[in-house]
Amino acid sequence: MKLFLCGGGCGKQIFNAYQKFKKVIDKSKPILYIPLAMEEEMYNSCYEWFSNEILNFGLTEFEMVKSSLELSKKDFTKYSALFIGGGNTYKLLKDLYDNSNYNKIIDYLKNGGIVFGGSAGAIIFGKDIDSCLLEDKNNINLKDTKGFNCLNEYSILCHLNKSKFKKNKDYLRKYSKSHKTIYLPEEDIIYISNDKIKFIGNKKYIIFKAGNCSLHNFANFKKDMYDK
Repeated sequence: MKLFLCGGGCGKQIFNAYQKFKKVIDKSKPILYIPLAMEEEMYNSCYEWFSNEILNFGLTEFEMVKSSLELSKKDFTKYSALFIGGGNTYKLLKDLYDNSNYNKIIDYLKNGGIVFGGSAGAIIFGKDIDSCLLEDKNNINLKDTKGFNCLNEYSILCHLNKSKFKKNKDYLRKYSKSHKTIYLPEEDIIYISNDKIKFIGNKKYIIFKAGNCSLHNFANFKKDMYDK
């Protein structure tokens, strides 16, 4: 398993992460782009955006799915990686729950698959996606908000900056009493390779846990992650 969880940045913002991603993918295969967090009317602009974005990691070929059903019919082994984009996290998770896509992605990761998730595409790999409740409205009334839980029981929120911290801090303090949460800036990526966790980027992130929050850098991430 190789999992890149991006705080929401793109292009030059996350150049170093894309260089790492470039090294681990099989460039003889296309990437499968999954923009299901976006509304359908946005898919054409998503296609245009990704056509330029993949140049940052040395590829030009990709396929894009436009529905949960279409995703369920794809053979993931034919692709170098899955790239799951941002948008509404609740819509994305529902589309992954539908048509057995959720379990299909789990099996893919267990068998050495590579996934790059940005923003909503990263949040779904935390323990629970209600970390983003103030940012992404749950208009579809999704009841089961459990994510893939790939980050040692932590939930994730993305796009950390001063204004968003002010907006979310009180909610996350309360939420963290039952769901410890990592709040990532756009420039940072958490890279999970099997059981190893590494940061790519140089911005500080915030951990909310037991009603408290603290600013962290990469040096003390691992210690905090595995404390009891």
